[in-house]
Amino acid sequence: MQEAPPYHRFKDFLAPGADRYKILGDLLEELGFGYSSIVLGRSEHRLRHFFVLPHRGQGFLPGEYPTIVLVAHYDRVAGSPGANDNSAAVFMLLEAALRMRDDKLRNWLIIFTDKEELGPGEGIRDQGSYGLAKGLRETALKDCRYYIFDACGSGDTLIISTMADHLIKNENGPGADHTRRVVKALRDGALKTARNLMMDRVLLVPTPFSDDAGFLRAGLAAQTITVLPSREAAGLASLLRNKPEFINALISRDALLATKFPAPETWRSLNGPADTPHRLTPKNYGRVVKFACELCRT
Repeated sequence: MQEAPPYHRFKDFLAPGADRYKILGDLLEELGFGYSSIVLGRSEHRLRHFFVLPHRGQGFLPGEYPTIVLVAHYDRVAGSPGANDNSAAVFMLLEAALRMRDDKLRNWLIIFTDKEELGPGEGIRDQGSYGLAKGLRETALKDCRYYIFDACGSGDTLIISTMADHLIKNENGPGADHTRRVVKALRDGALKTARNLMMDRVLLVPTPFSDDAGFLRAGLAAQTITVLPSREAAGLASLLRNKPEFINALISRDALLATKFPAPETWRSLNGPADTPHRLTPKNYGRVVKFACELCRT
């Protein structure tokens, strides 16, 4: 049976050697969205981010400047299909965009980021989101609410990450205080959205860093949203309550490889050949799509 848009291009997106930048651009054109491709850096360090608008034209229409930005990275680790990290979330946001356009919501912007994944020896400042956020801070978009969707394709429990709390817990000064206030407001908005939808599986725990790490380091707060199977989510919450010393390892991603830390299997499968479509749970995609749409109404 033919997949409905936008998922009809999902297999192409996962194919080995796929030009994901071109596929995504072609898909945005086919679906009738306006978009701009922003290129940062030079030569082999060139990064390409997509800014997706609710209408076909490039630029914002009068009176509809965005107040909320939904973010998902479209790159993947070499050798990995990247089904859950992060193809599923990219296509969920495309579906959300289609729904919001049908509902005539105009206050949103979607950014698909490049180079969320880091290579050996690279740090947060090497993330694509770091340079992007530094640029965004110089525009009116600095005051938008930023929500990052990462690894949302496997499971039924919405995870509202508390990683930002741990990254900035030792920072002081007016800038850090402002960031804490913004992070709290973003998290409160996510919790309010979940309540509006009467979602029954929602958890607050720290997660491995995503684009939010680059955003935070550049001085722009963002809230990460991810998903886990309920059994894995419950096990993670229990473990971190009893052994909070594991939190630092978790947020630095060391936990995904550490044998002493029983990280959720869903996270252990990321960034490698095991991240295949067989681990995805499409029946639960609607929860994330509705959540993304409701965020833009809240």
